[in-house]
Amino acid sequence: MGRISGRVYSTHTTLSAEETEDGYAGEEGSRGGNTPHTASSTNTPIEKYKDLVKTGVLNADSHQSRVIARLNDLHCELTTYNPSALFALDSRISASTAPLPWWKRVIGGKSQALLDSERAQAIEDKRSRIPHGLYLYGDVGTGKSMLMDLFHNTVPSHLRDRAQRWHFHAFMQSVHKRIHVARVAGSSDPLADVIELLAQECTVLSFDEFQVVDIVDAMILRRLFDGLIDRGVVAVMTSNRHPDELYANGIQRDSFLPCISLLKTAFDVVSLNSGTDYRKLPRASTKVYFSPIDSANRTEFEKMWEATADATPDVIHNRELHVWGRPLRIPLSSSDGNVARFSFSQLCGMPLSAADYLEIVATFNTIFVDDIPQLSLNVKDQARRFITFIDAAYESKARLLLLSQVPIEAIFADESSNAGEITDVMRSAMDDLGLNADTVGASSMFTGQEEVFAFARAVSRLSEMSSRQYAELSSGV
Repeated sequence: MGRISGRVYSTHTTLSAEETEDGYAGEEGSRGGNTPHTASSTNTPIEKYKDLVKTGVLNADSHQSRVIARLNDLHCELTTYNPSALFALDSRISASTAPLPWWKRVIGGKSQALLDSERAQAIEDKRSRIPHGLYLYGDVGTGKSMLMDLFHNTVPSHLRDRAQRWHFHAFMQSVHKRIHVARVAGSSDPLADVIELLAQECTVLSFDEFQVVDIVDAMILRRLFDGLIDRGVVAVMTSNRHPDELYANGIQRDSFLPCISLLKTAFDVVSLNSGTDYRKLPRASTKVYFSPIDSANRTEFEKMWEATADATPDVIHNRELHVWGRPLRIPLSSSDGNVARFSFSQLCGMPLSAADYLEIVATFNTIFVDDIPQLSLNVKDQARRFITFIDAAYESKARLLLLSQVPIEAIFADESSNAGEITDVMRSAMDDLGLNADTVGASSMFTGQEEVFAFARAVSRLSEMSSRQYAELSSGV
């Protein structure tokens, strides 16, 4: 098994809704391969933050400045961090792993209790030399990904080629794939092999949107994180939940509690909830969302397609990509491979997965989607796929142009007559986005807490994708 494969996406530098669903993200302007870092005049998170405020890209915020200071402290620790220095401690630890026979204890002059004590001290010494990671949590719109990207893009030079940024869901997918490969190869402990390989490949890991909704993930996370930390890996992660709230109603949650304890002891837990919603700050807009579907909007949409795809004669029909060994057909794409087009039914009416959407946004810089309906309870699976696609596109900084039946804020409204009671979770999502009951849909379209949060995130992201700042990022300006 080689290095984890992933997709490198552009850096997020605007304060906005930043939760992600899928993807491996890296340095600005990069696609494909691992995470390259380019030279910069702003070499620390604080310097980069001040520069973005000075140039007007960000608004100064005292709360975020305090969080940036925590990230900067970690950055400073990493400037002198050398994981290879831990190897000597590993030899001290392994020296007393197994009980000694009596004759060795007599000849060596050490009791087993003394050896165990030395081993415990070596483990404590080792962990004390590994910088604590950071766990940043907060609501939609608190700028978590932006702050994490500031950290990731200013990792000290000697660790840059050993720094990776992942969306957590995509990272876990890659871990499961590698466990499967190790198991097929006959490994007696596949997870241990994967942990060892990960530690060989990276020293700094940045995870966007850490969440646990899968029992399989819940069962291996404690050992995975403990193993990575023991091998000197330092992680920074974002989440919309405090560690105590993770996997709240999950199956066999008791088995996940040791992982929560590890997160609270091995990471500094930092809240980003300052009361400021950065998505609602004024932003110049550019037209990328066309609604309603009338002759005027359709004509404008088609003109945008023809101009962006570099003339209709150069369009390729049914270009074939491959995802995990199976074909994925792109209905229309430009000859240079940068632009793709789907109808909503082709993109979300088919049984596509997160891996498919990741491949699409990794391959194409600009994606057109037309004939988007208002999504209701009757097409719940399509709504979920659309949310996954939006998240993947947002994380990759792909440019979307959408032709929709209804405005952005009404796209997920449920027209069902079986309206139910608005839950506290729904009301929180509505308050967070300034939406009303008609917009959210008071029926069961979004029933679970994670679903409501994903819905809120998608609406916010669609709004941001219409901003000039996002357009500049997606075009590499």
